[in-house]
Formats: sequence, C-alpha cells, structure tokens
Amino acid sequence: MYCPFCRNPDSRVVDSRMADDGSAIRRRRQCPECGRRFTTVETTSLSVIKRSGVGEPFSRSKVINGVRKACQGRPVSEDDLAMLAQEVEENIRASGAAEIDAHEVGLIILGPLQKLDKVAYLRFASVYQAFESLEDFESAIALLRHESDVDAKEAAAPGTDSKGSDGKGSEPKNTVEKNAAEKNTAKSTL
Repeated sequence: MYCPFCRNPDSRVVDSRMADDGSAIRRRRQCPECGRRFTTVETTSLSVIKRSGVGEPFSRSKVINGVRKACQGRPVSEDDLAMLAQEVEENIRASGAAEIDAHEVGLIILGPLQKLDKVAYLRFASVYQAFESLEDFESAIALLRHESDVDAKEAAAPGTDSKGSDGKGSEPKNTVEKNAAEKNTAKSTL
C-alpha cells in the first residue's frame, strides 16, 4: 500500500477493525519512511449482473430506489429503507457469491420487504415474481394471510406450539371457524 504522503510503496498495519455494518475492514497504517499514519477501508467487491449481461457494482441506493417505488404512499421511512438495503446486502454477502443476477437481488429483497410492509411487498412481488393474473395476487394475499395467522397464533401462545394438550391440535369451535379454517387451507395450496 503506497503512503499517500511520501508515496513510499510500503506501510505497516497498526490496527484493524470491522466497520460498523460489518461489510468492510478499516485498517490504520503507518509509513516506515515518513512515520505518518493513514486509514484504509477494505471491502470485497460485489457485482450485479444485469439482464444485458453487463456487470456493475452492487449499490444500496439502487435497492432503496427500487423499493421506494413500491413503498410510495405507505408508512415507511427513509431509515426503514436504509435498514432494508443493509439487510439485503448482508444476505447477498452471506451467500459468499462475488456476482449475483439482478433478478436474484429482487427476489432477496422480498423477505425483508414482507416484514417491513405487506402492501409494498405485494407491489414489489408483482414485478419480480411476474404476476400475470388476479389469481397470482389472490394466492400471494392468501399466503400472506396464512403466515399472519400462524404468526398471531405463535405470539398468542408463547412457549407452546399450536397443538392442544392432546397433541392433535385445537378443533374449531363452530361452523364459522371450521369454514374459515377450510378456506385458509384451500387458499394456501394455490
């Protein structure tokens, strides 16, 4: 590493630390020639391969801009979008791949976006999962409802599973509950 002050081609690492978000390493270096110190930031390169086959560096701002359109008119703050973009980048880096297809980035966005805002999730999913009909929306909505029901049941009974004391699960108390349970089962198989 060249010293930025005297251009000496050698330097000594004095200290190394992870950056706040864990995506980079900050190194404090000292030049043996002039004795001055400087900081370098090292990151691994992450390329996104576009439909045209051209690669470009991963950009959190592009993730934010794409998701911002889906979140238009929704109660989602800029901080929420920044956190989502960070989570997406962390998920991509955790895969260990140096290159990723742009379409895969869109699919990776879906998980954190679903947790953030379900309406924005549906808007975004309609593009990246290529919804072609109302049935595609209906099945996605049914799946979201089913997941919400499961989450609500788990939250209502912490420390227990959804089965009753006999281990067979709780039976619907009346015809309305039974019909609702049958509808949820039918929709989740779409």
